Amino acid sequence: MTETSESVTWLTQEAHDRLRDELDYLAGEGRTEMSRRIEQAREEGDLRENGGYHAAKEEQGKREARIRQLQQLLESAQVGEPPAAADGVVAPGTIVTAKVAGDTMRFLLGSREVAGDGVEVYSEKSPLGGAILGKRRGESASYKAPNGTEVPVEIVDTEPFTG
Repeated sequence: MTETSESVTWLTQEAHDRLRDELDYLAGEGRTEMSRRIEQAREEGDLRENGGYHAAKEEQGKREARIRQLQQLLESAQVGEPPAAADGVVAPGTIVTAKVAGDTMRFLLGSREVAGDGVEVYSEKSPLGGAILGKRRGESASYKAPNGTEVPVEIVDTEPFTG
């Protein structure tokens, strides 16, 4: 697996369009709306004791961070279908069935932005994701949990994520 394929976020066309729409709203109409809210709160008086103003500024900061996150994601994303989980290899964009500490789990290795709702997601940069990335069906690995415990993982199956 090449380094570039490990850092690529694969987006289906539907996920790309959904994220592009969110970015367009936040960077356009959403910014205008937020500016109006801040201006209205500013007109209420003393800014040192104006809770509405501070809340609006905090919300603005969160929205600007989301705009930057979306811009970065969309700039580096590849639109289309991720490579097939050839030969049972764990890669970004695959659904993985694994025994983690004895319990069977099924999850997407990739980005929450791709999955939408209803699919448990682990980043390939997470301890679990990093431990299993590049492993094949039947192989085992382990990762260190935050409490210091080694957690065993066995790859049971992989399949391409189809959205």
